[in-house]
Amino acid sequence: MSDAILDLKIENNAPDEESSQKRLAFVSRYQSLFWYMDKSKLADISDTVLIEFILNYGDLEAVKELFELLGKNKVASVFRQAIQSPRNNYFPQVANFFQLYFNAHVPECSV
Repeated sequence: MSDAILDLKIENNAPDEESSQKRLAFVSRYQSLFWYMDKSKLADISDTVLIEFILNYGDLEAVKELFELLGKNKVASVFRQAIQSPRNNYFPQVANFFQLYFNAHVPECSV
C-alpha cells in the first residue's frame, strides 16, 4: 500500500505534457538569449539557468511570461538562492531590482 502512495506522489510531481510543451515553446521563443548553448539541448535547460538568463537579458514581456510559466514564488526562490552565492551571474542592477521587486511582491516564507 505504501508503494502505491509513493508512486502517486512521484507521478504528481512530474511535469505534465502540457507544461513541458509550454516550457519548450517559451525557451524556443527566447532561444537567442541562450546563444552559447547547443540548440538541441535547449529543452533540457535548468530552471536556474532559464531564470538567470530571462531576468538578466529578457525584456518585460519575457519576465511576465516566465512568471506565468514557473510562478513568481518559484522564480523568487531560485533567484534568492542564486544571489546568496558571492559568485553569481546576475548583473548588479538586475540583482538589486529583483531583490526589491521580490521583497515587495513575493514575501519569503518560513517553513
